[in-house]
Amino acid sequence: MATRSLFWFRRDLRLADNPALRDALSAADETLLLFIMDDAIAERSGPFRRAYLADSLARLDESVSGRLAVVSGTTVEVLRELTARYNFSSIHAAREFAPYGVAREREIAAAGIEVEYTGSPYAIAPGRVCKPDGTNYRVYTPFFRAWQSHGWRAPLAAPRGPQFVEPAATERNLPSWTAPVGVDIQEAGEKAALARWSAFKAEGLSEYDELRNVPGVPGTSRLSPHLRWGEIHPRTLLGDLNQSTAHETFRKEIAWREFYADVLHHNPRTSRDYYAPAFAAMRYDEPGVKFKAWCDGMTGYPIVDAAMRQLRQEGWMHNRARMVVASFLVKDLHIEWQYGADYFMKYLIDNDVASNSHGWQWTAGCGTDASPYYRVFNPIEQGRRFDPEGNYIKRFVPELSHLSAPDIHTPWEVLDGNNNGYPQPIVDHALERLESLARLAEIKAAKAPNPHQPA
Repeated sequence: MATRSLFWFRRDLRLADNPALRDALSAADETLLLFIMDDAIAERSGPFRRAYLADSLARLDESVSGRLAVVSGTTVEVLRELTARYNFSSIHAAREFAPYGVAREREIAAAGIEVEYTGSPYAIAPGRVCKPDGTNYRVYTPFFRAWQSHGWRAPLAAPRGPQFVEPAATERNLPSWTAPVGVDIQEAGEKAALARWSAFKAEGLSEYDELRNVPGVPGTSRLSPHLRWGEIHPRTLLGDLNQSTAHETFRKEIAWREFYADVLHHNPRTSRDYYAPAFAAMRYDEPGVKFKAWCDGMTGYPIVDAAMRQLRQEGWMHNRARMVVASFLVKDLHIEWQYGADYFMKYLIDNDVASNSHGWQWTAGCGTDASPYYRVFNPIEQGRRFDPEGNYIKRFVPELSHLSAPDIHTPWEVLDGNNNGYPQPIVDHALERLESLARLAEIKAAKAPNPHQPA
């Protein structure tokens, strides 16, 4: 009688460079492929991310000739039921390091279910890059040097001639979620990821260091959704990079993703709480009308509004734009970063809790950077510098398409700038910058020792 193993897909929806899948195939005559759908998590994910996941699972199912099992339920229940039905000789999966994934692994262990874990979504698993004294890095630059020195394995080829179990019809519950009307979400799946990487290597990678901050041109790879869902592994990207400036810049961006995963691994509370606890005591404003204007892309600051509208139209936002809108929310509107992170989580198809939470905290000034709170992005100057002709703004804010540079960045200063219903600025950036710094001074004063008190 043929032996059977189980491979549990998590954030690795691909066949190539998948060590855990390799181990599952090597462990038995045939392997059942499984994705466990947590309905509660899916519901909280929002329609954009659900639509992307449905497309990704459909593409994965195509690549294995319709042999992907998708079963809803708790992880422990599903694994128990399928093991009883198929009598697996072993269960295989890649490790997870975000709090939700770690919690699932603990529940599995507590239930007495043995899973062989191999690999992770990262070139180097969180916790492995350490200082000489064994402690973790708290600053990116030394982490990057140590991460690069550590190195990583070469990518694995896709399995040849794998024997997959044909799941029962009751186990074929692939979701049918689609994107909302008018939303243009990029194609999902391993094939799309590899094609996008191939095209970017040929057309954009050599200029990445120069164009990555310009949102109006295709200067980035847009591989973040594929990395988030594991449709391509970072090892595959790293294996194609050389030592040129552009390639090194791209390598550093991959390292940022791995750095934030490492930070969250050592500080799981920071998915929601402040990395620098002192900032929890800062005075913040409650989200209200101004927060809604930020969400709707109606702040009166063109680069901010273009970015927020891109998020709602594509489920994605350019990285430079993410920093601009985050700074505006926290330092111009004085609203806590968690509100912005939650909003991003609702819409981003590449939402990754480590990158999202720590990217927000880096810009908000309460994260891993040494002294970032003084860095307040000027939304006018950011537009002039990184979208000088207003191409990005015109694409997402058509009310301003009649304006040319430099007027498009300050439409309130032009006679007909707001004629098409575009709003006036909801705040004065120069005044709010001073207010932001004043609030910082308050918590610094509260934290400083009193020279008149005995030590």
